[in-house]
Amino acid sequence: MGSLFRSEEMCKAQLFLQSEAAYACVSELGELGMVQFRDLNPDVNAFKRKFVNEVRRCDEMERKLRYLEKEVMKSQIPIVNTGENIPAPAPREMIDLESVFEKLESELREVNLNQEALKRNFQELTELKHILRKTQQFFDEAEQHHQQMHDADREDDSQNLLGDEGPRVGQPMRLGSTFLFFIVCGRFVAGVIERERLPAFEQMLWRVCRGNVFLRQADIETPLEDPSTGRDMLKNVFMLFFQGDQLKSKVKKICEGFRATLYPCPETQGGRREMALGVMTRIEDFQTVLSQTEDHRLKVLTAAAQKLTVWFIKVRKLKAIYHTLNLFNLDVTNKCLIAECWCPVANLEDIQIALRRGTERSGSTVPSILNKVHTNEVPPTYNKTNKFTSVFQAIVDSYGVSTYREVNPAPYAIITFPFLFSVMFGDLGHGALMAMFALWMIIKERSLTNTLGKNEMFAPIYGGRYIIFLMGLFSMYSGFIYNDIFSKSMNIFGSSWRVSSQPGVVTAAENGYTLALDPVYTFNSSDIYPFGLDPIWQVAENKLNFLNSFKMKLSVVIGISQMTFGVLLSFLNHSYFKSNLNIFCEFIPSMIFLLFIFGYLVFMIIAKWILFDASNSSVAPTLIITLIDMVMLQPMSSDPLYGEPQGIQQTIQMALVLIAVMCVPWMLFIKPFILKRRNDKKVARDRHVRKLGNGISDENAAIVDFDELRQESDTDPAVKHNNGHGPGHGHAKEEEEEFEFGEVFVHQAIHTIEFCLGCISHTASYLRLWALSLAHAELSEVLWTMLMGIGLSSEGYVGGAVIFATFAVWAVLTIGILLLMEGLSAFLHTLRLHWVEFQSKFFMGEGYAFLPFSFKLILEPKEE
Repeated sequence: MGSLFRSEEMCKAQLFLQSEAAYACVSELGELGMVQFRDLNPDVNAFKRKFVNEVRRCDEMERKLRYLEKEVMKSQIPIVNTGENIPAPAPREMIDLESVFEKLESELREVNLNQEALKRNFQELTELKHILRKTQQFFDEAEQHHQQMHDADREDDSQNLLGDEGPRVGQPMRLGSTFLFFIVCGRFVAGVIERERLPAFEQMLWRVCRGNVFLRQADIETPLEDPSTGRDMLKNVFMLFFQGDQLKSKVKKICEGFRATLYPCPETQGGRREMALGVMTRIEDFQTVLSQTEDHRLKVLTAAAQKLTVWFIKVRKLKAIYHTLNLFNLDVTNKCLIAECWCPVANLEDIQIALRRGTERSGSTVPSILNKVHTNEVPPTYNKTNKFTSVFQAIVDSYGVSTYREVNPAPYAIITFPFLFSVMFGDLGHGALMAMFALWMIIKERSLTNTLGKNEMFAPIYGGRYIIFLMGLFSMYSGFIYNDIFSKSMNIFGSSWRVSSQPGVVTAAENGYTLALDPVYTFNSSDIYPFGLDPIWQVAENKLNFLNSFKMKLSVVIGISQMTFGVLLSFLNHSYFKSNLNIFCEFIPSMIFLLFIFGYLVFMIIAKWILFDASNSSVAPTLIITLIDMVMLQPMSSDPLYGEPQGIQQTIQMALVLIAVMCVPWMLFIKPFILKRRNDKKVARDRHVRKLGNGISDENAAIVDFDELRQESDTDPAVKHNNGHGPGHGHAKEEEEEFEFGEVFVHQAIHTIEFCLGCISHTASYLRLWALSLAHAELSEVLWTMLMGIGLSSEGYVGGAVIFATFAVWAVLTIGILLLMEGLSAFLHTLRLHWVEFQSKFFMGEGYAFLPFSFKLILEPKEE
């Protein structure tokens, strides 16, 4: 229970491990996860440490496993993960693991290389098949076009013989004639090019060859797989016809530049047919070989996928153990490893058991030794958490890790955080939606861990499911107090108002729509609504005026109460660290200053609620005016709250202000001068001890003086330490530093000014509870009036359709604006109220987190 309100008590320990048992002992400590090792070789290069070769071997094994994992995922083979805890392998298993990984990697790389070569050859044969097919189509088209031209010429000749006028003038030149010319008189090359490069390729041929090359191309309908990347590519078959060797060399260079692949293509139809038959036979053979190769590759990867998770756990545990062993020192005989660590005092017995278990497992006959070490160093802060409290602890730690053993704000935030949120977000309907969404995440948390829990956007929402659930529940409570559900009220107990005809007010009973509520004009003013606000306020014209006054005063009461609680927690810190000086010079004047001014304001608010009602509201005091007159020490310009005659209240208020003002120099001057006096006394004693040591041979006198000096320092809060486990509010080196009165005085002055001004500004800051609450309620009412009001005012079948449409829009805007945006805004304001207004009263936040050597933390998936 103590660790919930304060961090765990920590101690520094030394470990003496035999060389043959060190690996097993560190492995057991990693499974336990309760030891934070310190680096005893900070000046030694990482490449010169004892176990650097083992770490490198683990890195190489991890690289091979990542390669295997990549190949397994590329083949879409599921990786088996049983979730069981795999123990760390023995050191001798490293050789077996290395050989297995080396064999798998070499086999898989060889299979991949062979498969890539086969796919490349298969691709070339496939492209050649398409070339032979398309070129034959080109030549067939040319032959058919030649036959058509020949028939046309014969027809023209016959017409001339019959007395026709002769050939037509201006007949357009046909491209087929150019194609026939190149086929008959020129040479050609055939190849394949990527489709996206074809336009640039054609343009380059035209410019370089000046139109002396004829290009024919056709699409390959089926995409071809790239053997290197595995992606599909769209390609085209092309044929280039030209004359002369000079154009041939230019054409080949252009093809090389555009990465076009050229293939041999016979000039005769018989040669092309014979080559096509051979290509089809080879393609069938390659398909058979590729299928067998892929089956073998999948077999290897499937077998690896069964053990991949286990191998990763073993290698990472191996690497973590050897990396930790590099933090240790060797003794003179090189047979014993010495380590230093921080560990919780409550878990010392578990650590001892883990060391004995590791020693027995290694077969060593020499037991491992754990010695507690007295130190003045500041221990790390360790707060035990579970899945419920971890989110609240994370909120606190994100501002600053608690100083060792100071009061932990996290358990108090479990209640105060959702409560302050609900004051700003108070709506029964919105809170219910939020609570149901969080409850769904809590119920389905096992299945959602691998989906929402690993999503970059929704992981924070999933991680905060418990705090969202509490915020929803508290918002339902506040909404019930406000009697507000989607901007409407619930008439559960019946209204307690009995409104009569009021002068100058048109009532609803008189067919009007304006209703101003005045407690003076009720039949029974003692008939109070049982719980929350009376539902009749929802239709009252002066609703906003009433809620403004109510929520503003409520915000002040809540804010000052939380700040007072924060100052009380500072007393727990001072008393725990036995700092009587801080209790007298900080806690007592701070509490007096806060209560005598701002606590008195809370008293006036509550007293006015109790003492005044409709019967005497005309003589009720104005609290703001009263507070201003009180602080300015002026005569009261408002009616008295209590006491007759008026001077009694004024006298009390003046006394409160004067006492509060006297607390300022109390906080500012007394502590620095007491510390200076103690330091002067310590310096005088040091001189006296040195004189005794130089002039008297008897050492007992010096020892007595040293004991007195130690007792004096133990009562000094500036150098107070907690039984050797670290200071309460400072570092161990402060004890050795020279006392500087100027620095101490400036520090105390900053603390005094910050507290006094903070009481004013923080009280005003809590008014955000009032402002955001009203903004949320008014925005909810605007959405209902502008959307649902339109649908509900419609009638007939058209009205049903309008209601359906307006409800859809209203629901989307309610979730998007009121739940998400307004909820995030209220969350951030609540966060600020805790970090600044509340925690500043007692929280130092100057510690550093306890980071134990834990396999569980090491094996957790890291977010990118």
